[in-house]
Amino acid sequence: MKFPMSKPSILFIGTGNMGNPIAANLLRAGYQLALADLDETKFADLLPLGGVKAQDLIASAKLADVIFLSLPGPAQVEALLFGQGVLAAMKKGAGLIDTTTSSVELARHIGAQAEALGVDYLEAPVTNAIDGAREGRLGIFAAGDKKAFDAYMPIFDVIGEKIFHVGAHGNGATIKLITNLLWFVHAAAVGEGLMLGAKAGISLDIVAEAIKASAGASWVAEHDIPSIFAGHYDPSFSLDLCCKDLRLTHEIAAEQGIELKMGGLARERFEEARKTYGGGAAELHVVKLIEDSAGLLLRPPFGQKQ
Repeated sequence: MKFPMSKPSILFIGTGNMGNPIAANLLRAGYQLALADLDETKFADLLPLGGVKAQDLIASAKLADVIFLSLPGPAQVEALLFGQGVLAAMKKGAGLIDTTTSSVELARHIGAQAEALGVDYLEAPVTNAIDGAREGRLGIFAAGDKKAFDAYMPIFDVIGEKIFHVGAHGNGATIKLITNLLWFVHAAAVGEGLMLGAKAGISLDIVAEAIKASAGASWVAEHDIPSIFAGHYDPSFSLDLCCKDLRLTHEIAAEQGIELKMGGLARERFEEARKTYGGGAAELHVVKLIEDSAGLLLRPPFGQKQ
């Protein structure tokens, strides 16, 4: 895991909404990337930057110094590493960096198997959305061996801004899911606040600015309110992913014997939104539930009747 003279070669698997801009930043930084995705059109824009298609996944896994994953969830990670045999194909001393929002149980299992194979595994889920991925300012919650974390810091420095070593495998998923829990609780609540202002006849622009200038300020207020006002509800993150993350969060809580009352309400609302609009609908359709109930779209200045 020491690369003092040259950058390690990377097999990058998963070039979707988050993976694509992460891979682009690594390519611009001079890393050699072999690219793989079930939908090859998702990395077509990375080829002019120097990326190459991984012609054979297992053959590429055997050669790579680092395998980097950016996948939808634990089911995809498990199928790839164990079902397709990618982990077993890795050479001793290679590194596995997984930025997927996954489960504690799977992270621990991968860690045990990787250690037996002599592979350095860093569970490293990321935050700050597509904008953060594009601009190289992700928050990264890396769990695993501290020496491996230090060795791969040059990679993290390219893609991230605030990078934390959070201890043992499973802690990365826990930290990431805590942050997503708060995100989803805020997202479910912010629409209620906006609707109260709209129904009172206050300009929604003023309501939004007042929220951001107050104790009610949050990342959601900065990032998500514009998506509500634009009417696209943030298509970069689906209700399926929201519900997946809330399920994983509740699995952690159940293991710890904790009841998440606010988290439970948020989960109910997101599940209702998914049932109403479909799993592929954008994250903030949880706010559209409020709009549809009130018969008023939250569009400045004073809302738009449906």
